[in-house]
Amino acid sequence: MNRPGTAMDPETEQGAARTSVQLLERMIDKLNGSARTTTVFGTPITTGAVTVIPVARAGFGFGGGLGRESSADKLGEGGGGGGGMDVRPLGFIELRDGAARYRPIRDPWVDVVVPLAAIAAGVSVPRLIRAAVRLSRARRH
Repeated sequence: MNRPGTAMDPETEQGAARTSVQLLERMIDKLNGSARTTTVFGTPITTGAVTVIPVARAGFGFGGGLGRESSADKLGEGGGGGGGMDVRPLGFIELRDGAARYRPIRDPWVDVVVPLAAIAAGVSVPRLIRAAVRLSRARRH
């Protein structure tokens, strides 16, 4: 082990770098194992004459790090890593009578928030304009 104020020897430095690279490679392998077509297009489900194929959006990310204090009077170490995956349902493909149709899954918040925002803008913008015009006229007099 190094004492404070001493630098890491090249062999220890290479070992730390090699460990970080191995960590990142393991994270990538685990995420690649999850990145399959079935992550985005689920297993088809057939009932009677209708087949449904679930559709999702998938996102993957990973990161890692390595640290070392290079100052002659401080000792430092480091490390770190992480990864993740986000899968969200978007809709499904319906196969019926030889035809395919995509049916999205709608977000109920969008159905509520967008109309409310439009109503609020429609009510408040004219009032703001009238107030600005009155203020402008008051300044002129």
